[in-house]
Amino acid sequence: MNTQTPISVDGQAGIFRYARGRVSGLMNNMKREICLLDAKVRTMDGAADEGAATAEYAVVLVAATGFATLLVALLKSDVTRTLLSNIVKKSLSV
Repeated sequence: MNTQTPISVDGQAGIFRYARGRVSGLMNNMKREICLLDAKVRTMDGAADEGAATAEYAVVLVAATGFATLLVALLKSDVTRTLLSNIVKKSLSV
């Protein structure tokens, strides 16, 4: 490493001041890297559950849509319509 040792105003070598500045910079970098690592671990931990829940909701919605489509098709048929109208007529006549 080709760095020059800084000289302070009173003529003494500022090696300790340089070392403190260098250690402080390293500590700041280390804190930043630890924070980023912690964020990565936290996001990797919860990602699997969220995707599974979304897939389950999608399956339930597809099943509910299929059931609703089947129910509408049954209610539109003539046989079901006459059955329901007969039930309503009998209940009104009682």
